[in-house]
Amino acid sequence: MSALFHLDRGSQATLQQQVREHLVSAILGGFLPPNKPLPSCRSLAKNLNVARNTIVLVYDELVSDGYLISRERSGYYVNAQFVGGHLDTSRAMPAEPHIDKVNWLERLKVKPGHQTNASQSHSWQSYQYPFVYGQLDTSLFPIDSWRKCWKDAVSVQAIRDWSSDRYDSDDPQLIEQLQKRILPSRGIQASSEEILVTVGSQQAIYLLAQLLLDDQSCFGIEDPGYVSAGHIARVFNARVKSLRIDGDGMVVDEQLNECDAVYLTPSHQCPTAVTMPLARRLALLEAAQQQGFIVIEDDYEMEMNFDTHPTPALKSLDKAERVLYIGSLSKTLAPGLRMGFLVGPSALIQEARNLRQLMLRHPPLNNQRAVALFLAQGYHDALLRKLARVFQERGECLAQALKQHLPNCVSSPISGSSCWLELPEHIDAGLLKQRAAKEGLLLISADSYHFGNHLPKNYLKIGLSAIPLEKIEPGIRLLAKIKAQLQT
Repeated sequence: MSALFHLDRGSQATLQQQVREHLVSAILGGFLPPNKPLPSCRSLAKNLNVARNTIVLVYDELVSDGYLISRERSGYYVNAQFVGGHLDTSRAMPAEPHIDKVNWLERLKVKPGHQTNASQSHSWQSYQYPFVYGQLDTSLFPIDSWRKCWKDAVSVQAIRDWSSDRYDSDDPQLIEQLQKRILPSRGIQASSEEILVTVGSQQAIYLLAQLLLDDQSCFGIEDPGYVSAGHIARVFNARVKSLRIDGDGMVVDEQLNECDAVYLTPSHQCPTAVTMPLARRLALLEAAQQQGFIVIEDDYEMEMNFDTHPTPALKSLDKAERVLYIGSLSKTLAPGLRMGFLVGPSALIQEARNLRQLMLRHPPLNNQRAVALFLAQGYHDALLRKLARVFQERGECLAQALKQHLPNCVSSPISGSSCWLELPEHIDAGLLKQRAAKEGLLLISADSYHFGNHLPKNYLKIGLSAIPLEKIEPGIRLLAKIKAQLQT
């Protein structure tokens, strides 16, 4: 039987996990007949060069789960009754007559795959110089602290709290921590009825679009900006309008006149990273009141705002309940965790909760509890302090590298975890990105952030959160070399 096994000593999975997976596959695949005993724990351990206790634990687990039967003085056998409940795929199926299959591409009413999105390579870790945005250098993740919170989240009492389906409710401990630790730093006070936990900020945008937009709606987005918000609006047949930005963020003028809802990122404008000043924020709120549109504030990188005197969130200045606030913990804690939240008037939040319930009821409660503990025990605040130091150091290194190797390029202020780099007008950033990828340099070009077709293409977003300090200067040096090749 050991011929069916291949244990990878370098795998992240333990030997016990690997032995179990191989055994389960062999049982369900019909390779182990029910009438013959499995090898003894001692002999299998010897053949696989693992501890005997490893095999004992696996066998006992499989007995408990019903895969195996233990017979006294005889050994372990495959449970024939259990395996018999699985389909026998070994029998040949009779030949089917020719049937015309559904043309699914013709049936689809929406084709999201045709939309352009910011390039966030799934294999970014394989690049030598990953100047990507929205990913986190794994060496910065507080593994020990997170493990402690997960251990507490799977205590007997905690499991009793979250294992039952709450239908459409969120973990009260997480809501409390958002009220105490996260929202006050942005000047926002909210009751529990005004907060909804979402699967990242993306789900919050989708919920609001479905609730607020139809084919009669005009949805305004910054351009350049977060184009996925525009794509979501189009799913619900809204007309999407590109809104100009300048050095202070989205321009507040007559371009807002037709809008029913406006989506913007005022704290760290996506992708330029500029911050909308207080005077313009007040002007935007005044325009929203006069013209009757709704403001969707995505507090982009709100947890990475390291300014000692940050500008208050639009939501904190709103007296007319026109601002709907979206936040996320993904960019500091872990992008793959997908933990976000939506803040708004209780009537709107209740309908968003009702809509979310139709989709997934609520984000996994075990994740919510672990994040609540991470916030409550101060680990998140400690992580923010660490990231502030690290990103400031990386930002200074990037600024120096740009000055040295790309002196004729203009960079936006380096804040948070990225900057917006303007190349000479004749440089196509999209082509530059393709050339760079072949040499291990991963970049995000301007076309990933333009919803319209008339905007310049000579921009790059340089992300700092995923690339180690020592790789920044060599990466920018390589970027300058590739740029020079395009000019010749």
